[in-house]
Amino acid sequence: MAMINLVRHGQAAAGFGAHADPGLDDLGRAQANEVARMLHQQNQKNQQPHPKVFSSPLARAQETATPLAQLWQTQVRLEARVAEIPSPTPELAARAAWLREAMRGTWSALAEPALAWRAALLECLVNQQEDCIMFSHFVAINAAVGAAQGDDRMHVFSPDNASVTTLDNQDGQLRVVHLGVVADTHIN
Repeated sequence: MAMINLVRHGQAAAGFGAHADPGLDDLGRAQANEVARMLHQQNQKNQQPHPKVFSSPLARAQETATPLAQLWQTQVRLEARVAEIPSPTPELAARAAWLREAMRGTWSALAEPALAWRAALLECLVNQQEDCIMFSHFVAINAAVGAAQGDDRMHVFSPDNASVTTLDNQDGQLRVVHLGVVADTHIN
């Protein structure tokens, strides 16, 4: 069994419909530093070796992972399977509209590329053999929690920026250990 901490990236400098790959804004950088301190203190309290650190290849997730990696003097491993859900169009306004509409529905209502992305994400999580921390995104965390709870809705909860949701993958099944802090999130 592996404990998997899914960290939603800090506040981005731009929304899903305004920039293809924004970094963090000032608040997001402060959130990244705070979650690094919290994870470090939690790890010290548990007196365990540092878990592996993974990040989505997107800038906002990598920038959120950087303070923890620096604190632990470790490398962040990029993991494309925990990145954002692919949209059917690269055009920013259209992809934002698609995501807003999709988030109102279910996974089973989506087209094959989104379902394949979700399957790859879940496979990544189920196959983790060691405790880890993965810096990821709103939709990916919802996909993982929904699968663990047997809920087909795309939006099962609203993890706040830099919140930590903990899952385990005992016997090839995901289980929610702890949901991250919830906030009202507007899908841009």
